[in-house]
Amino acid sequence: MNARPTPAAGRDRALTAPAVSCVFVCHDAAGRVLLARRSAGVRDEPGTWDTGAGALEHGETFEEAVTREVREEYSAPPLAIETIGVRNILRGTPLSHWVAVVFAVQVDPARVAIGEPHKFDSLGWFTPRDPPKPHHSQLPETLALFRTYKP
Repeated sequence: MNARPTPAAGRDRALTAPAVSCVFVCHDAAGRVLLARRSAGVRDEPGTWDTGAGALEHGETFEEAVTREVREEYSAPPLAIETIGVRNILRGTPLSHWVAVVFAVQVDPARVAIGEPHKFDSLGWFTPRDPPKPHHSQLPETLALFRTYKP
């Protein structure tokens, strides 16, 4: 009988089971979205612009995870959180599979700052139809979902 391999470490988990990610598009309720440029120290796609995201932790609600991640990444509390879609993401480089629950999150632009400088080196406000380049491989589909959202 063949046993299913057990991941040796957290980073190997994506090889055997999908993870759940909370992806959030922070906005100012006036038509702009907040994007972050990924710094040189991130695990994939450094130098690209992206929305925020983080793993759902055991026992958390989606709203708790989004609140925690927005505060960690952007140092700001969410003013409103709304679910706008779900994506099934399979990538080959790096090998990963996750289910992304996507949220629109209103924040106060005056309260936003880089909260994780080891992950991001710049923040900016952009229109969802004109994001900066280079962008993260997942950004176009995430922004397409956001463009269907009506705050």
